[in-house]
Amino acid sequence: MLDAEFFRRWLTAAAALVDEEAARLTELDSAIGDADHGANLQRGFTAVTAALAAGTPATPGAVLITAGKELISKVGGASGPLYGTLLRRTGKALGDAPEVAPGDFAAALREGVAAVAALGGARAGDKTMLDALEPAVAVLGDSTDTFEAARDAAGQGALETIPMRARKGRASYLGERSIGHEDPGAASSALLMAALAGAVRP
Repeated sequence: MLDAEFFRRWLTAAAALVDEEAARLTELDSAIGDADHGANLQRGFTAVTAALAAGTPATPGAVLITAGKELISKVGGASGPLYGTLLRRTGKALGDAPEVAPGDFAAALREGVAAVAALGGARAGDKTMLDALEPAVAVLGDSTDTFEAARDAAGQGALETIPMRARKGRASYLGERSIGHEDPGAASSALLMAALAGAVRP
């Protein structure tokens, strides 16, 4: 079973990975976006860790909703609303349970990913964060052992955006010139799933 402490550990690990990879995320974004993805997420996840430390939400759902609100309020551009929606919708789907089974979390995260797709009007193959998230949630199951498979699927999904032509977001304005670059949103989503796998065995 996964408790609030697990989810705090996940998001704290995600913040650390974003901090480590911020320069790379911004470099990816400089090729096909506004060159601010790393800095924006760094600011947002710093706020998330501070809010979780100060507020100590008591349930998994509350942890994710708190984090989602911070990302929406602190992160500029599209990534704040998208990541915030992902976490808030997942948290709402988990409800008020003090602990959740891995399978219930997997189902809730799939709801979160569907909400991201609806908000952005995107789907897998459009060269967005969904190209990492959708393969990840597809392999999540009833055991935390599947979290490593989700990490690997997200990482592979991010790499597979390199030959794609962007069909959504700022990168879509570049047309053919968006080909040959890894999508920064997919790259940061892969970090989120890597942190999830890492949180299982602290």
